[in-house]
Amino acid sequence: MYKKFIILLLSYIVSMEICLSQTNKPILHGKHWIAITGKPLGATSGAMIFSKGGNAIDAACAMVASTATMWDVLGWGGETQALIYHPNQKKVIGINALGVAPTGATPKFYQEKGYSIPPRYGPLAAITPGTPAGIMVMLAEYGTMSLEEILLPAMEMAKGYPIEAQAANSIERNKEEIKKWKYSKDIFLTNQGKEREAPKEGDVFVQKDLYNTLNKLVETERDALKSGKNRKEAIYEAYKRFYEGDIAKEIARSTQEQGGLITLKDLKNYEVYIEEPLKITYKNIDVYKLTTWVQSPVLLQSLNMIENLDVKSMGFNSTNYIHNLYQIMNLSFADRDFYYGDPYFEPKEPIDGLLSKDYAKERLKLISDKNNKEIKPGNPYKFQKGSNPFLQYIDSWETDNNLDKIKSAFDLNHNMSSNYNFEDSFMAGTTTVQAADSSGWIVSITPSGGWIPAVIAGNTGIGLSQRMQSFVLDPKDGPYNVLEPGKRPRATLTPTIALKNNQPYLSFAVQGGDSQDQNLLQFFLNMVEFDMNVQEACEAPNINSFQMRSSFGYHENKPGDLLLHDSTPRFIRKELVKKGYKLQFRPKTSGPINAIFFDNINKTFQGGSSDFGEDYGIAW
Repeated sequence: MYKKFIILLLSYIVSMEICLSQTNKPILHGKHWIAITGKPLGATSGAMIFSKGGNAIDAACAMVASTATMWDVLGWGGETQALIYHPNQKKVIGINALGVAPTGATPKFYQEKGYSIPPRYGPLAAITPGTPAGIMVMLAEYGTMSLEEILLPAMEMAKGYPIEAQAANSIERNKEEIKKWKYSKDIFLTNQGKEREAPKEGDVFVQKDLYNTLNKLVETERDALKSGKNRKEAIYEAYKRFYEGDIAKEIARSTQEQGGLITLKDLKNYEVYIEEPLKITYKNIDVYKLTTWVQSPVLLQSLNMIENLDVKSMGFNSTNYIHNLYQIMNLSFADRDFYYGDPYFEPKEPIDGLLSKDYAKERLKLISDKNNKEIKPGNPYKFQKGSNPFLQYIDSWETDNNLDKIKSAFDLNHNMSSNYNFEDSFMAGTTTVQAADSSGWIVSITPSGGWIPAVIAGNTGIGLSQRMQSFVLDPKDGPYNVLEPGKRPRATLTPTIALKNNQPYLSFAVQGGDSQDQNLLQFFLNMVEFDMNVQEACEAPNINSFQMRSSFGYHENKPGDLLLHDSTPRFIRKELVKKGYKLQFRPKTSGPINAIFFDNINKTFQGGSSDFGEDYGIAW
C-alpha cells in the first residue's frame, strides 16, 4: 500500500512539474476584447475589426473569412459550426452551417461506382458550401458591421498575401491530387513544370477568382443598402446571390463538369439552422455543446461518467487517470460511432438517453483494470422513451475495424491512396476561432472543410468541401449516419462554451478530427480538477485514443493504441503496457487548443493560445 502511494505521489509530482513549468506562450490578458485563431494573420484580422468598433461576432466572422482565404486547414466551400453567448438574452445559441449531401448522393450511387464509403477527395466528396452562409447569418443576426467591413481583410489577402509554410507545403505534398482538377491546378500550382510546383513560404499567393466572388457579395450588399434596405436585409441579399444567383450557378455548373453532384436546387434549398445547444452540468458548471450532427455530445457523455470518479485524487496523468480516461472516452465514442447523425432526419437520435446521468453510471460498470477492446455502443433507450430500432446492428458491431480487415472491401482503384496515413487522417486538421468583448458577446467556432487538396468550383475560387467521406453507406456501420440527399454528415467539429454560476467561465475549441473532444475533455479537467490556468491547460500533455472509428478516410480504428507525451515516466509506461495498451509517443500532445477564461471578479479575459502549431491571439 505504501509503495503504491509513493508511486502515485511521484507520478503526480512529475506530471504537474511538466505542465506547470514555464509555459511556452504567455497568458493573453485583455479588458476590452480578445481574438484567437489558427494563424497570426487571422488573429490580426479580428483585431482590425475590434479596433474599428466591431463586436465579437463581427471579429469572429472576419477571422473565419481570413482563415478560409489562407487555407488554414479549411476553405470557403467548407462548413462552420459555432456557439454564441448572447449577453442580452443570457443564453447560448448554436449555429449549424454544415453543408448537406447533394441530389443524387445515395448509397446505391456510390456502391455502383465501386465505393464502400464516399471518396476522401474530389467532386464526389463535396457537400454544399456552408461557411459563406454561416458567416452571413451570424453577421446579419448578431453582428453590427456590414459584410463589406468584415470581408475587407480576406479580400486584401485574396489579392495577394505571403503564404505560410503549412499551406504552401500542403499544396506541394498534394500536387498530384490537385493536378486532377483543372481549376484547382491553375490556382494552387503557381510554378507548374518546375520541381516544386507549389508556392514557397513567403511567396505572394494571389486568388483573383476568390477576390471577384467576395467582391460580388460586397457589390450586392452595397446595391441593397442604396435601394433602402437595412444592414441585415442587405447581408441577406448577398447571401441570396451566393446560393441562388450567378455564384451558385457557376458552383453547380463547374462541380457537375468535374463529375460532382451539386445542383442549383441544392444550393437554393440549403439553410443555416440557429439551434438550441445541448447542456449538462458538471460540478456546478454548465457545459454547452452542439448536438448530434457533430461529435460534440461525446464531451458531455464523458463528463457525466467522470463526475462519478475522484479524478483529482488519481493524480494528473497517473496510470489510473490515463486508464480511466481512455476507457471513458471509448465508451462515449462507441456511442458516437453508432448513434450520432443529422437530427433533422428520422429516426431521431436518442439524445435524452445518451445524456442521462443514470446511463453514464451504467456505462461506467464496463471499466475493469485492463483495456477493454470489446467496448460496443450501449442502449440509451433504456433511459428514455421509445425502443431501439437498431439493436441487431449492436450485436454485430465490430470493435476491431482496422484497415487490414477492411482493405478487401474497397475498390483500390478508387479509394486506396498511396500516401494514406491513418494518424494523419484521424487527426485531420481545421482551425478554431475564439472571440469575446467587454459587452459580453462570446463566440466559439470550429470552421473546417474545403481544405487542400480542394476541388475549386470553376471561376468562383471556392474550394469545395470533402465532408461526404464522413457518411457511411451501410447502416451496420452507423445507422443514424447513412448517406441521404439533403442530410448532413456527422462531422467532428465541436466548439464549447461553459458557464459557472450563470456567468461566462470558458470558451474553447481545438482542431484535430477525432481527437478534438478527447483534447477538449482534458483541457476542461485541467482547469476544473487540476487548477491550471488557461495557458497551462492549453499546453499540458494530453493522451489520445485511436480505439474509436476514424471519421475520415477508411473509418479505421486501432483498439488499444494510446498516444502519450514523451515525458511520460518509464514506470507509468510499464503499467500501461500491462493493462493492454500499445504505446506511441510525441513531444507535443496538447491539441492544439485555443481558449478564453473569463475573470468575472476583475471583468477581464485570459486567453490561452496553443503552442502546438501556429495558433495566435491578440487581446486589448
